[in-house]
Amino acid sequence: MKDVRFMRRALELAALGRGRTSPNPMVGAVVVRDGQVVGEGYHAHAGGPHAEVVALTKAGAHARGATLYLNLEPCCHHGRTPPCTKLIIAQGIGCVVAAMEDPNPQVSGAGAAELRAQGIQVDVGMLRAEAERLNEAFVTYMSTGRPFVLAKAAMSLDGKIATASGESRWISSEESLLLVHELRDQVDAVMVGVGTVLRDDPELTTRLPGRRCRDPKRVIVDSTLRTPLEARVLAHPRPQDTFVATTELADREKVKQVEERGATVLVLGQEGGRVKLPELAERLAQMGITYVMIEGGSRLMGGALDANIVHKVLFIIAPKIIGGAAAPGAIAGLGAQTMGEVRKLHDFSVRRLGDDILVEGYLTR
Repeated sequence: MKDVRFMRRALELAALGRGRTSPNPMVGAVVVRDGQVVGEGYHAHAGGPHAEVVALTKAGAHARGATLYLNLEPCCHHGRTPPCTKLIIAQGIGCVVAAMEDPNPQVSGAGAAELRAQGIQVDVGMLRAEAERLNEAFVTYMSTGRPFVLAKAAMSLDGKIATASGESRWISSEESLLLVHELRDQVDAVMVGVGTVLRDDPELTTRLPGRRCRDPKRVIVDSTLRTPLEARVLAHPRPQDTFVATTELADREKVKQVEERGATVLVLGQEGGRVKLPELAERLAQMGITYVMIEGGSRLMGGALDANIVHKVLFIIAPKIIGGAAAPGAIAGLGAQTMGEVRKLHDFSVRRLGDDILVEGYLTR
């Protein structure tokens, strides 16, 4: 008899790989025999053993005739590692319960079909919604050829991200700043506009006191290549993880100088003097980047919304009023021209975070 508790455990295990498995999905596996867990595991990092391998190795001989719970259909193709379906068959698993189909075209039902052809019972769909949400970046990457994009903005109660003089540190609370660094630890890349680089000179690194963390890749959108050569984002110990997206409007000598710093310059198409963001999204996906967080500023945020590349928003609202017509707002760009064009959120939540209010939700596409 199948038990949803074991699928919840598979999802919990899968989440332990958050921020470490890309471009692979997060996967957890639980082997159950006679109602008892005899092996479990998760995919810890890209290139490492898959969850099924870890769990079945722990289960050993107890796997024969057991039920294997997975949050994702097992793979049936050769990638960095052999197909998991072969091991499942060899270990004598009697039933596989998967939360969802693998959206990877190389699998997409073929893994389940291979197991069924060998007489293994396969059930798909238990806690499907939870599984799809957990791997939303992977699902988006596989189904659209673009990364999942989260747009994050910190603002005052009246929607300002800085004072009229440009001062913006710090609008939000320490708890909100910690959340931003936790997100940086999870995403593949953070993206900012050149205005943010010129104004704040950010490092775009991850700082989580007392915790092991990783720095995301850094993407600067800079259509005319105004990024200073001494900018801190170009001085990162891993300069190869810094990408500057520009256009043919950029000075070729400046392109060469930036590349000499170790960064990669992406020369993309332009429209109205601005980088074509859909083209940038596709280039990032081609490099295996599945999850991007846009951190600012207002022109990039507005441009990304206008270009319809944003999937989710996270707005941090501080209980402060800045005021002033010259103080920049959180979103620039063209925006909606009529109320019928206004972007709406679904599956959104509102919660307190320190002194701030956190609003996050998905954009209706």
